[in-house]
Amino acid sequence: MSERQTSGAAAGNNKTSGGQDASKTDVPEDFDIDLDDPETEKAAVTIQSQFRKFQKKKKCDEKS
Repeated sequence: MSERQTSGAAAGNNKTSGGQDASKTDVPEDFDIDLDDPETEKAAVTIQSQFRKFQKKKKCDEKS
């Protein structure tokens, strides 16, 4: 496991006094995602699919 993954999992929910998530503002300089990697594309499709299901369920719950 890399240092970034270990520190993120061990840190838990770190919040700064400004209310921003520390993990969003504390991105390492060597942070690089290969957007052409098939695994990255597969993960993106999976995340988008789950989000659409969540949005659909949320919309249906509001109508009830």
